[in-house]
Amino acid sequence: MVDLTGNSLTLESIKKICYEEEHVTISKESMRKVEESRAAVDKIVADKRTIYGINTGFGKFSDVMIDECDVDALQVNLIRSHACGVGDPFPEVVSRAMILLRLNALLKGFSGIRPVIAERLVTLLNSKIHPVIPQQGSLGASGDLAPLSHLALVIMGEGKVHYKGTIAKTEDVYNEVGLTPIKLKAKEGLALINGTQAMTAMGVVNWIEASDLAYQSEWISALTLEGLEGIIDAFHPAIHEARGYVQQTAVAERIRNLLNGSKLITRQGEKRVQDAYSLRCIPQVHGASWQVLDYVKEKLEIEVNAATDNPLIFDGGETVISGGNFHGQPIAVAMDFLKIGVAELASISERRIERLVNPQLNDLPPFLSAQPGLQSGAMIMQYCAASLVSENKTLAHPASVDSIPSSANQEDHVSMGTIASRHAYMIIQNVRRVLAIECICALQAVQYRGVEKMSPKTREFYDEVRKVVPSITEDRVFSDDIERLAEWFKKNKGQWTTVLKNEVVYQ
Repeated sequence: MVDLTGNSLTLESIKKICYEEEHVTISKESMRKVEESRAAVDKIVADKRTIYGINTGFGKFSDVMIDECDVDALQVNLIRSHACGVGDPFPEVVSRAMILLRLNALLKGFSGIRPVIAERLVTLLNSKIHPVIPQQGSLGASGDLAPLSHLALVIMGEGKVHYKGTIAKTEDVYNEVGLTPIKLKAKEGLALINGTQAMTAMGVVNWIEASDLAYQSEWISALTLEGLEGIIDAFHPAIHEARGYVQQTAVAERIRNLLNGSKLITRQGEKRVQDAYSLRCIPQVHGASWQVLDYVKEKLEIEVNAATDNPLIFDGGETVISGGNFHGQPIAVAMDFLKIGVAELASISERRIERLVNPQLNDLPPFLSAQPGLQSGAMIMQYCAASLVSENKTLAHPASVDSIPSSANQEDHVSMGTIASRHAYMIIQNVRRVLAIECICALQAVQYRGVEKMSPKTREFYDEVRKVVPSITEDRVFSDDIERLAEWFKKNKGQWTTVLKNEVVYQ
């Protein structure tokens, strides 16, 4: 059980809630803050003070005054009109993360919702009722308005939800579980949709998947080093300590540890003086990707505990300020940075694939084929990897450098952060497939060299992966192998991540 305070979420606790379906509760202190901010809104309405989004229109309509009798209808109209997302829905785990992050932001006590709204979000999480939220339609400023409106619809008993493995109407699921739709009151619709929770939820899922992929890439790199009889000297600690990047040093340390006891690795001058960069520079390139992951984690852990709606209520309602915390630029830039860092894992992986299959670059059977010429072996797997890497180059173009004015030029600079998050997710899926291809090729290479010569750790990894992808004894539909292995990596990420996190330094 995770007790939510509005201030203490970490990526690790989000992982427990969103992937391991840990239940949540609300701290008493946070609920007290929610109650106080709601009382402030009620007083504003009663005193007929003019406050944006409470008794005014939205965006360009901010100068339009709303009668007291219509302030509740204003919120309902807001949600229905803004729920215009399009395209495929976000993955269900992202929808779950969106509920969690919106709830956590509201618990800070600056938003003016009633406790019943927070309690309903808890119920949705703990009952695994997840809104169906279209991915496209957010500019990433004024908040993720369209995606979060689809979340808010579910609180109102409208829209659709994921429930028990199917997509159903919210009203049908509410009837099944005994929930009643909630009628939104003043400020509540705006409080639910003004924020960065779509891009941030997608960003958190991206970081979780990308960090696990980065660890998996080290296992696969170690296999490739054995398959190509790579030179271990390039991973000597003195080299990496001389440069000073802790992430680079850590990658080299983990690779050394994985290869401890291997009879397939070589020393410089033994078979060649130097390896190609894609082997020799694994710590430098992978380490730089880890630097990106560390930066992104820092920004995400600020954002998941941030108040990002507008206006914000302070001093018991005496101070209500319209600002711009909904602007997604910090996450937009972080997601664009993540795209580059993760794409590089595939870029260097594809070059290692080429070295594994190209007979001009190794002494292995051409294209790792069982019968070169008659059978093509891994030839077109390298084509596939090259295609995915090239696609990643287009997806890695920064979304955050773009902006299109909206709301009659009132909202004249936007972040496009949700696009950056979505493209980062697409890159991650491509990277996983490229790494799966490298793994298949590396498995075949070490098999030719002799699996009995592998290090104890890489042999254990080899034996596990061979249960998923058998040896290439003849040409077959390799698409099935790639997808099956990529899915296995996605589902079994924790096992291999944990091993590397707990590694002892190899001397």
